[in-house]
Amino acid sequence: MNIAIEDAVALLHETPDGTLATHSATLPGYPYATGVPYVTDAHHRPVLCISRLAEHTKNLLADPRASLFVAHPGAADVQAAPRLTLTGEVEPFEPPLDFLERYLRYQPGARELLALDFIFVRLNPLQTRVIEGVGRMGWLSRDDWAALPVVTHSEEAALVNLAKPHMPPDVRLLGIDCYGIDLIIQGQRTRHRFAGGARHADALAEAIEQVAPTLGA
Repeated sequence: MNIAIEDAVALLHETPDGTLATHSATLPGYPYATGVPYVTDAHHRPVLCISRLAEHTKNLLADPRASLFVAHPGAADVQAAPRLTLTGEVEPFEPPLDFLERYLRYQPGARELLALDFIFVRLNPLQTRVIEGVGRMGWLSRDDWAALPVVTHSEEAALVNLAKPHMPPDVRLLGIDCYGIDLIIQGQRTRHRFAGGARHADALAEAIEQVAPTLGA
């Protein structure tokens, strides 16, 4: 079955956390799974802020191969809910300031962690298994992910500053990408997807000015 990659992107953006599976260094040959928050970067890759002391961090530093499972938040029946498993390799990196600002918009509680032993890693997708519901499933490849249009972190920072004055008072802007806007509305995380598919960076400013006053209505 053909899977629309924008649906997988939307699920990653709608969900604040997932289950990370790594190769156990303590029990070789066994998987080790744990819940982790994440934030997507400009290429829609999950980025984690993790402690060097955590078991999953030790596992990743010994073997970077990992999977991240994400299910639609609040689903009453996970087997009927949209979900995906993103498999690839994790690499540590030093986040640039504009991405760090993006990360803290989504995960403000991480600010205190940055003074501790926490590091940033990103999961580079190799294959992604997407299940949209019973009998509706398929695979996305690394090439599918690499072909996604990109809004750079610096472009996004400028768009966020442009959008903020147009936002209703009960709406908190989290982030902007080529497919939509991530928001907190009355305490609930939500996503506004642009109609008609991806918007390139030069067309986003106009789209945001049009939709921003209607968000939360």
